[in-house]
Amino acid sequence: MHNNILDELTDYPFDRLRALLRDVEPPAGRAPIHMQIGEPKHAAPDFIGPVLVDNMADWGKYPPPNGPDSLRAAIADWLTTRYTLSDAMIDPARNIALVSGTREALFMAALLAVPETKAGAKPVVLMPNPFYQVYVGAAAMARAEIVLLPAGPETGFQPDFGALDPAILERTALAYLNSPANPQGSIADLDRLESAIELAREYDFILAVDECYSEIYTAEPPPGGLSACASLGGDSAEACRNVLVFHSLSKRSNVPGLRSGFVAGDGDLVALLLRLRQYGGAQLPLPVMNASEALWRDEAHVEQSRALYRDKFDLALEILDGQFAATRPGGAFYLWLDVGDGAAAATQLWGQASVRVLPGAYLAQTDAAGANPGQRFIRVALVHDIETTRDAINRISETLGT
Repeated sequence: MHNNILDELTDYPFDRLRALLRDVEPPAGRAPIHMQIGEPKHAAPDFIGPVLVDNMADWGKYPPPNGPDSLRAAIADWLTTRYTLSDAMIDPARNIALVSGTREALFMAALLAVPETKAGAKPVVLMPNPFYQVYVGAAAMARAEIVLLPAGPETGFQPDFGALDPAILERTALAYLNSPANPQGSIADLDRLESAIELAREYDFILAVDECYSEIYTAEPPPGGLSACASLGGDSAEACRNVLVFHSLSKRSNVPGLRSGFVAGDGDLVALLLRLRQYGGAQLPLPVMNASEALWRDEAHVEQSRALYRDKFDLALEILDGQFAATRPGGAFYLWLDVGDGAAAATQLWGQASVRVLPGAYLAQTDAAGANPGQRFIRVALVHDIETTRDAINRISETLGT
């Protein structure tokens, strides 16, 4: 059956990249370096192997709908410590939903949030531009109107929801906020988070704060949606009203294949999400849940990985020495480089240097002024070991800097 909604969506960024480079041959004798995808390549913690093996019998069991109490308790403890929350603010039984990676949950948020109409008109979903592509797909499939907010240097690479016309905010059902942001690595400070929450409550929409890169930061730990909820007042489970935060072990613990994450926040919204997942989601296997609990209980491996990312940023910025407006982001593990024409640069890098990167235009959409805010950029994922990173950044500098 012909599906008009899917026809409206552009191909996923990596499909577009494959099409762009399909007929481009990398030079013989230079090992390819793939930096186009945010797939962590640091070693996964050794201790999860024995946990999976020790729980082999549980592969034969259906997992409980929202996992064991012990895993949700570990997540609640982590949130409380990480964001300096009161012990009463996160109830493991009410405020946490386990999900099979946050991509699924971020997509389902739109199905959960978007009604048929709001304020007598078509509902709106807000998102930054550039953005994580799941946001736009989710909004489209929920049949919402997508409103893109500039997230360039003029706004600190974060969206300013307060700049919107109140008529748009009246129709808003959901707003996505990503901090640290993919692709720019920008961080929403506490004031910006508080302002977004206050608007969500005033205009009664859901604020979805995507914090999947929260533990990969280059200076101080970034604030989160829950710390902003706490700072606005309230030390009970009701303090999270209108807010959902999304976290994953993929980047934090270098286990993207585990597909383990959670959503926390407004207890009523969490309950609705769990009901929706009963119809359209698959729960984590019990052995994976046990491994996840061990990961949320350990910080040593996170600190080690974060230090390695910092070393790679130090190295890359030293090599580039100001080229392509390279700067140290607040978080995540990407360089967002201004190369003039991202698609042309990606083609040149693959064809001349065997380095694969992602054009920034594939992570954004053309705005009302007819400009794509990612067009000038490439996203470079610093996911490899230090020597591979050195080789890749030298190739980028030499190839594009001439």
